[in-house]
Amino acid sequence: MSGHSKWASIKRKKAVTDSRRGALFTKLAKEIQIAVKAGGGPDPEANFKLRLAIQRAKSANMPNNNIDRSIAKAAGGGDSEQLDEVNYEGYGPGGVAVLVQTVTDNKNRTIPDIRHIMTKNGGNLGESGCVNWIFEKKGVITIEKSLVNEDDLLNDCLELDIEDIN
Repeated sequence: MSGHSKWASIKRKKAVTDSRRGALFTKLAKEIQIAVKAGGGPDPEANFKLRLAIQRAKSANMPNNNIDRSIAKAAGGGDSEQLDEVNYEGYGPGGVAVLVQTVTDNKNRTIPDIRHIMTKNGGNLGESGCVNWIFEKKGVITIEKSLVNEDDLLNDCLELDIEDIN
């Protein structure tokens, strides 16, 4: 059995799972930071967005000290990077109004990326307020991915009538 090492296989598999877990924890930490800044402070009892973000983090087995560190970082008690929620507006192919909601730590890097994506796909980035007046936030629909086939969901959404929603 020359050249076979059980530890090498374990190490390789562990590196992949640790990498995925780290990326998920980073995403959840940023979500917690945004909830603290946008919601109502670092108290989960008074901040519903934060309470939901913490619940998602705990369901992903994120350690409590990581959650506490994210809350402290957003509240100003750490080496805080500035995360901003920014909306970009424009028109897609065929003149379809597009509203892109982003979270970024660098607006100067994000806007050229959004502009490039839109131009590459036949759209263009518009001025602030050009399509925002068309959109009205009615709510958020959350669907667990494991419960629904993506193609069936898309077909059902395309067949919906506006009267079915109200």
